[in-house]
Amino acid sequence: MTESTITAKGQTTAPVHIRQTIGSVPGTRWVWHVLSNGRVFVWAKIKTSSDVKGMVKVPKGKRLSIEEMRP
Repeated sequence: MTESTITAKGQTTAPVHIRQTIGSVPGTRWVWHVLSNGRVFVWAKIKTSSDVKGMVKVPKGKRLSIEEMRP
């Protein structure tokens, strides 16, 4: 288990092996979520909408409008 400290300014640093494991680079955004039981989940937003654009190929002639995509 790894620790980090909260500074007087409310900042902390992710330990180097954590940053290396997830491929974090300067500017990586971290998402924090506190559960009702007091546990905290933290994950790195290492993908942007630009990174995932085009990952799903749509067959030709199968385009849908936003209204058609809604349940």
